[in-house]
Amino acid sequence: MDIVSNIEIERVKESKLPTVDFDNIVFGKQFSDHMFVADYKNGEWQNLAIKPYAPIQLSPACAALHYGQAIFEGMKAYKNEQGEIFLFRPLDNAKRINVSAKRLCMPEIPEGLFMDALKQLIELDSDWVPVGEQSSLYIRPYMFASEELLGVRPAEEYKFLIFTAPVNSYYTGDIHVKIESHYTRAAEGGVGFAKAAGNYAAALYPAKLAQDKGYKQLIWTDANTHEFIEESGTMNIMFYIGDTVITPNLDLKTTLAGVTRDSVLTLIREMGIKVEERRVSVKEVIEAGENGTLKDAFGTGTAATIAQVASITHDNGRIDLPPLGERTLSNAIGKQLTDIKKGRVADAHNWIYKI
Repeated sequence: MDIVSNIEIERVKESKLPTVDFDNIVFGKQFSDHMFVADYKNGEWQNLAIKPYAPIQLSPACAALHYGQAIFEGMKAYKNEQGEIFLFRPLDNAKRINVSAKRLCMPEIPEGLFMDALKQLIELDSDWVPVGEQSSLYIRPYMFASEELLGVRPAEEYKFLIFTAPVNSYYTGDIHVKIESHYTRAAEGGVGFAKAAGNYAAALYPAKLAQDKGYKQLIWTDANTHEFIEESGTMNIMFYIGDTVITPNLDLKTTLAGVTRDSVLTLIREMGIKVEERRVSVKEVIEAGENGTLKDAFGTGTAATIAQVASITHDNGRIDLPPLGERTLSNAIGKQLTDIKKGRVADAHNWIYKI
């Protein structure tokens, strides 16, 4: 992998760290001291710099604000009791942001640039990585079209940034979800497989309608019939029915290929539990809930890692799942993932990148 060495570094004059109460952090509202910034102009990435976290200046004609060329990734850094810092599968995020970039006609980011910028930024802000069991440093790489442009075409100038935020658990309390049977998150032939900003904007209104009724998230269904399950909120979703874990497959490219999803499926298979990646019907999940064979349901994603579902509401009623403490599978997987991310157990899959 090529390593980029010409990143200019400007340090903050005074760190904000002493003002942070790490026990009472609101997710995504407290940001670390520095950020990485690069510009894409004349067909190449240039002006590579790590500088103090601060607002950026944009033209009113910034193409991303008008035509939505914006993508991002989500990842985390973890610190163990010895002060060592680990990233979890960062190369997979580097590869996936380029999958998104290609779909939205944006320039790819060389993996060497992505990894070197990430490494130097985390090293500089290493004191911002919290040590709590449920704590981590959330990392947000993103790219957007920065060209002054009102013509509808792919932009020729872009900005790539990385900034970080110390976080605690994403979800608190029980997670009650509702199966969405009207609104759509993604359709075949669209950008559902990409981490495009517009995907999340389109989901806000139906999610708010559900939240106003007391649900924490939606279970999204297919755009054509609403008969098949795709994702839950911003997470992939899995169901443990009988002796098998079933989860929506990625064939239709309406669902994000989650890094956590792939990791969880690998660990489940290693436990000797049968896994089926296929179309998952709303009907079969409801029937399993009604006949008592639905043992577990949980979302997987970077922010939440494992988010156990307490209940699923559908058009004709509600399914209450077993108490969270009795979920042997999701509890075991959650612990195993945390142990791997914090370097407590052997990394058999080469998932950990030590800073």
